[in-house]
Amino acid sequence: MAKKIELQTAKGVRDAGAEELIVRNKLISKMIKIFEKYGFDPLETPLIERLDVLNVKFGAGEDSDVAKEIFRFKDQGDRDLGLRFELTLSMCRHVAMNPTIKLPFKRYEIGRVYRDGPIKLGRTREFYQCDVDIVGSKRMLADAECIRLALDVFNALGLDAYIEVNNRKLLNGILEYAGVTENKRELTIITLDKLSKIGVQGVSDELKERGINITSIKKIIELLAVLKLEGNILDNIKELKKLISNDIGKEGIKEIEELFSYFTKKEKENIKFNSSLARGLSYYTGTVFEGFLRDSEITSSICGGGRYDEMIQMLMQSKDALPAVGISFGLVPIMEEIKRKQTDFKKTVTQIYVVAIGDTAVDAIKIASDIRKAGLNCEVDLMNRNISKNLKYANGKQIPFVLFVGEKELKSGKLKLRDMKSGKEKNIASKNLIKDVKSSMSN
Repeated sequence: MAKKIELQTAKGVRDAGAEELIVRNKLISKMIKIFEKYGFDPLETPLIERLDVLNVKFGAGEDSDVAKEIFRFKDQGDRDLGLRFELTLSMCRHVAMNPTIKLPFKRYEIGRVYRDGPIKLGRTREFYQCDVDIVGSKRMLADAECIRLALDVFNALGLDAYIEVNNRKLLNGILEYAGVTENKRELTIITLDKLSKIGVQGVSDELKERGINITSIKKIIELLAVLKLEGNILDNIKELKKLISNDIGKEGIKEIEELFSYFTKKEKENIKFNSSLARGLSYYTGTVFEGFLRDSEITSSICGGGRYDEMIQMLMQSKDALPAVGISFGLVPIMEEIKRKQTDFKKTVTQIYVVAIGDTAVDAIKIASDIRKAGLNCEVDLMNRNISKNLKYANGKQIPFVLFVGEKELKSGKLKLRDMKSGKEKNIASKNLIKDVKSSMSN
């Protein structure tokens, strides 16, 4: 006897029905419009990557939390493979394999990514990312473009959100000031990135476990305490200049100053300096940023990114630098926020449902074809149900209009159109069908 199959999805993934996909597709459409407005072109890369590419130093990084979350497997040739955990690394691999690409290379990509990590509201193991990246420019103007684009996306999607900004060079400068040895700075930065999640004590405890001495930990915590997240960026920069005198730290401060100079006073209301923000991936080299919702149950970031000037160069094994910066939007937390604020979702894309009464199927199909040619989404009764059951079906799917095509209607030259919301019916002339249907829909 065959083993009974337990029908359920794998943990951390789920099916998405029409109500969700209609909203998601609309969001994606709005985002693509903004991406292309900024001059980004589309790109598509595979879900599957070689594991050595995913694990490369400037990819996940073997010591990062993300490296532990890679879904790993082998193909029939015994090659080690993995599911991509983000889109940036795949884009960099694409650029490295195509060295003649015109610069700046500006691309956007929307696709599924996978992380075998913890599950919570707004975070699943299979999720969509919507990325934009600029390759070839080392100017802070490129970083500013990514942040400004994010603000435009928030506005287009109706999200009350803001961006937190920091710089990895500044973080390294703080760690040098605190006496953290160079070989332990990457691990320290990964821990500092958890400050908002595990608090000062949690960070201190984890840094001790990583072998950072107590004096260095104390210096780091004291300095970060001085730099308030809600504080004025100019005040924070002034304070940093007093304390950080090493070259890497001063370079980070200079880049932050230049970056903020590109924003208007109005834009700065939604851009905050956060001196502990690091981003968990090891490849970031300069600016880092994350977007968060205000007054929401969704506490995870809805977007994030930064500058990664060494990854492509390393993949190409080249001496020539190929700077890059980008930002990624997470559709899952954005969708969760939309659901939280909106309760009524469309159940179908169908605008009009054509029902054949009696032996009129051939005529009904021709009429449906004309409606579709006119640009309307039209569905035809395929089950040969009676009028009552067809109305129940249309009502259940919230199809706004039903058109009845019967022998009596065809002979009179007038078809019956029912508005499912109001329940009102009216007869419309066959020759004016498309015009009258469009008029009814617009009203």
